[in-house]
Amino acid sequence: MPGLGITLGRGGATTSLQDLQNADCILIEGSNMAEAHPVGFRHPMLAKEKNGAKLIHVDPRFTRTSALSDIYAPLRPGTDIAFLGGLINYVLQNERYFEEYVKAYTNAATIITEEFRDADVTGLFSGWDEETQQYDMAKWSYANDSPRYAASGGSQLGSDNGEKDAGSEADSSGTTDKEQEVVGQDLGGTSGQDLDSRASDETLQHERCVFQILKRHFSRYTPETVEKVCGTPKEAFLKVAETVCENSGRDRTTALVYSVGWTQHSTGVQLIRTAAILQLLLGNIGRPGGGIMALRGHATIQGSTDIATLYDILPGYLPIPNAKRRHGTWEEYLESETAETGWWSNFPKYATSLFKAWYGEAFDPARGEEVYSKFPRIDGDHSYYPTIMAMKDREVEGCFVFGQNFAVGGPHGKMAREALRSLEWLVVLDAYEIETATAWKLDGVDPQSCDTEVFLMPSGLVAEKDGSFTQTQRMLQWHDKAVEPPEDARSDAWFMYHLGRRIKELYADSEDPRDALIKHLTWDYPLEGAHDEPEIEAILKEISGYYVENGEPVDGFKDLRDDGTTACGGWIYCGSFAGGVNQTRRRKAQSDSEWGWAWPADRRTLYNRASADPEGKPWSERKKLVWWDEEKGEWTGGDVPDFERDKPPSYRPEKGAKGMAAIGGDVPFIMNEDGRGWLFAPVGLKDGPLPVHYEPLESPVPNALYRQQRNPGLKLFPGRPDNPYNYPEDPRYPHVVTTYRLTEHHTTGAMSRWNPWLNELQPELFCEISPELAQEEGIENAGWVTVETSRGKIHCKALVSDRIPVYRFDGRRVHTIGLPYHFGPNGLVTGDVVNDLLPVSLEANVSIHEAKAFTANIKKGRL
Repeated sequence: MPGLGITLGRGGATTSLQDLQNADCILIEGSNMAEAHPVGFRHPMLAKEKNGAKLIHVDPRFTRTSALSDIYAPLRPGTDIAFLGGLINYVLQNERYFEEYVKAYTNAATIITEEFRDADVTGLFSGWDEETQQYDMAKWSYANDSPRYAASGGSQLGSDNGEKDAGSEADSSGTTDKEQEVVGQDLGGTSGQDLDSRASDETLQHERCVFQILKRHFSRYTPETVEKVCGTPKEAFLKVAETVCENSGRDRTTALVYSVGWTQHSTGVQLIRTAAILQLLLGNIGRPGGGIMALRGHATIQGSTDIATLYDILPGYLPIPNAKRRHGTWEEYLESETAETGWWSNFPKYATSLFKAWYGEAFDPARGEEVYSKFPRIDGDHSYYPTIMAMKDREVEGCFVFGQNFAVGGPHGKMAREALRSLEWLVVLDAYEIETATAWKLDGVDPQSCDTEVFLMPSGLVAEKDGSFTQTQRMLQWHDKAVEPPEDARSDAWFMYHLGRRIKELYADSEDPRDALIKHLTWDYPLEGAHDEPEIEAILKEISGYYVENGEPVDGFKDLRDDGTTACGGWIYCGSFAGGVNQTRRRKAQSDSEWGWAWPADRRTLYNRASADPEGKPWSERKKLVWWDEEKGEWTGGDVPDFERDKPPSYRPEKGAKGMAAIGGDVPFIMNEDGRGWLFAPVGLKDGPLPVHYEPLESPVPNALYRQQRNPGLKLFPGRPDNPYNYPEDPRYPHVVTTYRLTEHHTTGAMSRWNPWLNELQPELFCEISPELAQEEGIENAGWVTVETSRGKIHCKALVSDRIPVYRFDGRRVHTIGLPYHFGPNGLVTGDVVNDLLPVSLEANVSIHEAKAFTANIKKGRL
């Protein structure tokens, strides 16, 4: 999320799958779209058919996506920043950037503080503290009036006094308080004065302006360097670069498409940010056929983060109260998380409406402290794997698992299963007896030795319940129940509703002040059917928002107020039930704009103000989308404008203006404090203001660009002997492993390994290797092999294929092993757990693991 969010303002895909048909070129990297997203892949194919669009695929394997592309460029796993950095360097050195767009819509002209020092040969920016292993972001600030607020992550002020948090000893998970939080310091902050007063150079020639810093920073990413680091032939790289440039500009656009092949890296956030920087330079953001299509991992991953399954956000990406920030009281929380300028100046309306939806009459914003004082705060990194480790260390007593199978689905699967066996109780809701529910008898463990009490609750599948998916392009689509779930199976919503009902009944007579939130929680959803299922549309109505006085739905988030008169369970979904109609049910054929409902405000292309020039006129007739209608005095066009509808392009803020009044009519990135796309990020990222190529934590080669081998902000757990690492260039583990998906299976296999039709098509685990590696190790096609890391080993059959390139680095060969990760010991088809091989190492900003590049060895036979 922050890769796009810090740069552009929101973390979601900037475009839609349907809009890919308008592209002149589509670069797919970090995704095997044809096999992992086959339904969505029809749109790139239609772009080829309709526009003669060029398809480019950059990937460690030659896949079906590669076969259907015009250009295929191989690269070594974990080197995408070097490849994209090479494209940026090509654009800058050859002056192929969209100059008018860059000057008007990005912070290219902004001058950076004299204290800033770029990442030189060391690979570290100014502000790095070797003792704390953290950056001081004040060293990256603008020369004057620098932002203190990041559109993704909120306020960047730390503790109550705005100073850095004191360090602490490592906790049982191996991380410290310092490592767990963004460094907090007073960065000056946007004061609400005229944003144009910021030091800048519109000629882009000042040595400290962002454009020149960017140019110097990426100058080392030459085609020759890309070839050495990535293994991409120079000719292939130059063909990609020229094709992208030829199809970007005033009259042509290129789209970028990625998936978890970019996110699951130790540099995942910065990798995606590199793509956003490239698209800003080319002028491809906010325009038809451009943008960045973030393909999500399954049907409603987008919805899972939107309505907040992550530990550090509330629905709509509102920061959750944090004990280490200035969140002590309700007033302090609102004040510290409200941006002085830009759209996030509306934060109090969204937070107040959320609390009103959750706590009803008990929450009066004038006395907000009465409820807020009982609301939980986070005080560290409580993300997925630190929590797993806390379970293993018996710091967590019980766990509820909904729609997840982390016994085989996450890094170091064996540790996860050991963590499950360390719980006192475990509740698993699933349609099948997945490995998470049977960890008590796996890995050769004597069931009598496991004290965990497991409750497996049979859960209804998608066709057996009502609800919505929020899919990859931020679009909500409603699905109706087709049949009743069998026997004792119930929907997840049924379980959660009745669990909450029973808890409220238990605490109904409590006089303990700490129980007030449970008593106040609104839990009055209407019930239906023989089993008292909660009415799901009523939940959507609450999320969409309503007027407290009469319960009538609001039309959109512009109706929300901070005085307690509106309630809304997730402001970005506000309007999805506008007019009392479930907008997500819409199914108007042949109409992209009336199929489902996309957040925010049913807007299909984000930042679409950028499809017009600063004067409000389309950059070109061929690529027009939204423009200013002088006669009507409003923005109009083929999409919901991502701008204040009646703010003219000529509007300039008065000195001292705040909120959206401080954003001029000629800047499109309204979620950012200055209204511009951030080529350079002055705040918000823990591992630098600009992307840098670092090798994966586990790599068989040294970093050829910098002395710093790996991402300096990477979260490691060196104090845990149960989580060893393969250190760089370890001769015991000379090969690179990358994991991937098969069309016939779904993530951890919970939805597919019990399906006989799919199992016939993909009946067993295999590893994909090159003929050269097979010859070196004496491995035959379909023969058994052992793949091993310092965490464990697996056995599988070998698929010897020339689809896996062999890379050369300083005269030696670097082999890649491809492994699908869908298998486990349960189901109709079984296989070893590939994720047992992975280490637990977490990216600096969002704590995602590195599944797409780690090291292993491979030997013939079952050893």
